[in-house]
Amino acid sequence: MDTDKNVTYDATPAMEGKDETDSFTAVKSKKSHKRKREQDGADMDTETVATKRPQFPPISGEKLRGPDEMRKIAVPAHRYTPLKENWLKIFTPIVENLQLQVRFNLKTRNVEIKTCKDTQDISSLTKAADFVRAFVLGFQVEDALALIRLDELFLESFDVTDVKPLKGDHLSRAIGRIAGKGGKTKFTIENVTKTRIVLADTKVHILGSFQNIKMARTAICNLILGKNDSLRLFLTASWLTSHEQHDSLNPHELVRNDLLNL
Repeated sequence: MDTDKNVTYDATPAMEGKDETDSFTAVKSKKSHKRKREQDGADMDTETVATKRPQFPPISGEKLRGPDEMRKIAVPAHRYTPLKENWLKIFTPIVENLQLQVRFNLKTRNVEIKTCKDTQDISSLTKAADFVRAFVLGFQVEDALALIRLDELFLESFDVTDVKPLKGDHLSRAIGRIAGKGGKTKFTIENVTKTRIVLADTKVHILGSFQNIKMARTAICNLILGKNDSLRLFLTASWLTSHEQHDSLNPHELVRNDLLNL
């Protein structure tokens, strides 16, 4: 009897442990829930029906153009007379070709350029402003007109003292080296680099394409620094590069006379 009681006593905890293990359920980790939600979301995204694109009526030209814009270019006192003499040459391409309105305000001494209902291209206002600004800086009207006709022309200005801080006679000699005797050095740089250069006191203005402006600026900086020998070599290399197509010509003979004047 004692043995039966012991067996029964020992078996009861074992049965309870078995029931407890059966009653426990496995708990899924949060990562598995998260992955399942992402998969469900991906499935839902793929099942969405593509919506039709909205259709808007075309915008009229007046609304697309927006309000009228205006540019003002200040005219210094020493350019009043040239502006008055060449006003017809300036007025004609701006009004007839670019379809803009232009006037000279006597009170503010500004050239005012404005768009109107006949203006077709908004960029015409920028071209006209650059054209007038180039003339005000000292360029000829014929040279400044290239800014209207061509899209790849730019204006660049810098001061001689930006290259090297010079004063007094040293500054005057640097400006003289840029101009040359009778303007020969300036003309040579213009012909070799295919640019137009204006010297106004200590200011240097260059008109041309981006690459040509870079070459002209390098040549002028060499003159300001007093590197005449390196300037000759630079101009020769630039001239040969721009005329390498003409094999029948002798480039050294053609450029020699201009370089001797430097």
